[in-house]
Amino acid sequence: MKVFKFGGASIKDANGFRNVCRILESYKQQDLVIIVSALGKTTNALEKIVESYFNRTGNAMAQLVEIKNQHREILELLIPETHSVFDEINNAFVEIDWILEEPPADSYDYIYDQIVSIGEMASTKMLSAFLNENLLPVQWTDARDFIKSDDTYREGKILWDKTKQNCQEKIPAILKNSWVLTQGFIGGTKENLTTTLGREGSDYTAAILAYCLEAESVTIWKDVPGILNADPRYFTEQKLIDELTYKEAIEMTYYGATVIHPKTIKPLQNKNIPLYVKSFLQPLEKGTAIYANVVNEIFTPVLVLKKNQVLISLSPKDFSFIDENNLEKIFHVMAQHRIHFNMMQNAAISFSFCADNDQIRINNLLEELCGTYKILTNLDLDLLTIRHYNNDVINIHTVNRKILMEQKTRQTIQLVMVAEV
Repeated sequence: MKVFKFGGASIKDANGFRNVCRILESYKQQDLVIIVSALGKTTNALEKIVESYFNRTGNAMAQLVEIKNQHREILELLIPETHSVFDEINNAFVEIDWILEEPPADSYDYIYDQIVSIGEMASTKMLSAFLNENLLPVQWTDARDFIKSDDTYREGKILWDKTKQNCQEKIPAILKNSWVLTQGFIGGTKENLTTTLGREGSDYTAAILAYCLEAESVTIWKDVPGILNADPRYFTEQKLIDELTYKEAIEMTYYGATVIHPKTIKPLQNKNIPLYVKSFLQPLEKGTAIYANVVNEIFTPVLVLKKNQVLISLSPKDFSFIDENNLEKIFHVMAQHRIHFNMMQNAAISFSFCADNDQIRINNLLEELCGTYKILTNLDLDLLTIRHYNNDVINIHTVNRKILMEQKTRQTIQLVMVAEV
């Protein structure tokens, strides 16, 4: 049994659905568990609805209509309008309508998960109907029935024992007659409330299911030829990496390489399940393979750029040192507000860290710390991480940039930077 994951870019339009169908036709004789993300850019659009609703700007309903229309327009190009899937899609979005009819009474993170998760519910119903219409038997399944998490909304922590039990009880029986098609990114609590597993979490879903079912392999289908040493959105030159060890892939994703969700690798490593990253545009190309042992691993410099970073420096108002007591207090507050630092550094009387600028969480953090610490904040920064660096690579990518914080180890350098004025 193999696990396939298709991201939103693969089904962003009707031709994308047709292309996925063509790829899957090549695997008719194999057992597949297929994980699918929301349609391209839908998650971003649903996030805007959450913000509009929570902040009461009055735009949420209009934004939802636009998303509904987009899904219907694609579906009309694929399936006869008499098909029941049109009603199923409407019913999925009705769940958001119900939320928007009442003023927000729950936490932002809870509301986020209930709204944003509908993107995956809609896309999988669409793809399931289309594949079955094209004589590729799949059974649509609700991921929340077998992937169980705690109630940490937006970052659900997997309840592994229960999830494994559910997967082994439910999925093999379905595979006897058809493929399994389900949602990435989402899970369910013991109370059957929806959680999400972290942004871009569909890769993680694939790894969870592969681990629980002891799959032969996982393939993630992307709009790039495999894992590149640099993100083509930010760097003009890239090289395809043919193969990686689990360890190197974990390092890359930990520092922010977006081609794979950072939690994906470890479950696969624990069961020695290979991961392939391939192009849905060129499905016959070999892509990148990730497994335990690479005979001739080539350490090409790998560049990871994280934008919209905030650099925060904390100094005790009583001029005490940044000792264990201060660090314990700071880390405790960061954990409470779920702030994940991407880089940190301390001096005698200051502690600095770089993080994604999640404004709600950052503002709550600073409000709690401002009574004890003097706080300096720099916004709109870039964090550049270079694995297997050399001086030439560093010099090329720091031209006309002011470095605010730097950290270097034997294999990795991190630079918090801003454009020089």
